[in-house]
Amino acid sequence: MSALPRPAPMALTDLPPPAPVQQLHHYAYRARDAEETRHFYEDILGLPLYHIIQSDHVPSTGEYCPYTHFFFRLRDGSFIAFFDLGDDVKSEPSPNTPAWVNHIAFRVNTVEELANTKARLEAHGIEVLGVTDHHIFKSIYFFDPNGIRLELAAQLADEEHMAKDSQVAHQRLREWTQRKEEWRRQRAAGQAGEPLKPQANDRPEYGAVNP
Repeated sequence: MSALPRPAPMALTDLPPPAPVQQLHHYAYRARDAEETRHFYEDILGLPLYHIIQSDHVPSTGEYCPYTHFFFRLRDGSFIAFFDLGDDVKSEPSPNTPAWVNHIAFRVNTVEELANTKARLEAHGIEVLGVTDHHIFKSIYFFDPNGIRLELAAQLADEEHMAKDSQVAHQRLREWTQRKEEWRRQRAAGQAGEPLKPQANDRPEYGAVNP
């Protein structure tokens, strides 16, 4: 019996528009222990435990893997979620990525709230970096019990400032991409041994970018 013919691929010009993405629904991470994680996010950070899903098979793949999937709700209705796989194991950090790179940032309303939360975290024995000035916002950094780096950020720049920045974002990224393509050619020819540095330095107080 011959297979049914596949439908012809749709031309790119005929594709429907992408769905308007309204907001973050949730981030999901592995948790070493559900109660340990609940204590951190609900009792210390104040995010209410809101929903739990438990099963022994993964809906997306069908594979057997018992889990408890639990969600904490943010004020805007989005969630941060975790999987307790019942083995007391937490995720290992990426071996080729600095610990400060991968993180999730939550917005708070004021710098005063940052300072208050920092004091609350430190009272529970949690090490906190900051308050750090990023010009358009200030933030603090810390790790949850699962080794996930978290950031709380208080916005300083207004909508006008952010809109102005958005007008040059594509141009700046194109410049970076062009320089990176040249760097790749030089690296292939054995002429580039160091990582590519950016074409500008938006944080001069932390050192100048070499030309």
